[in-house]
Amino acid sequence: MISNTKTNLSQNIGRILLGLMLLFAGIGHLTWSRTEFLAQVPQWVPLDADLVVVLSGIAEIALGIALLIFLNWRVWVGIAVAAFFIIIFPGNISQYINGVDAFGLNSDQARGIRLLFQPLLVVWALWSTGAWKALRNK
Repeated sequence: MISNTKTNLSQNIGRILLGLMLLFAGIGHLTWSRTEFLAQVPQWVPLDADLVVVLSGIAEIALGIALLIFLNWRVWVGIAVAAFFIIIFPGNISQYINGVDAFGLNSDQARGIRLLFQPLLVVWALWSTGAWKALRNK
């Protein structure tokens, strides 16, 4: 069984920042950035693109809140956040492959650089919640 591990101040700050970032992005999905997020939904997704944006926004809000308040579950929340970042990665790949402009990413170079940051978000989620250490010690 995976148990919570102690986290240090820098991890806690990282967890809080990631939680706030997810909250901000999730609210953006539902309001001011909806069109930009619609551009990232791959054509092959068998659901209405707007529904995907709304559901992913709700998921981001829930995960952001969980990072901020469910401290006793932070390892599991970290794993869930990392999984979420992996699940949405095909949208970023699709944006790159199809040359879709959104969020100021208006060149293949900019979209390609963004792809490099997705694995960093996965690592950030696992590190800041202590999940990385808990999984290694399992």
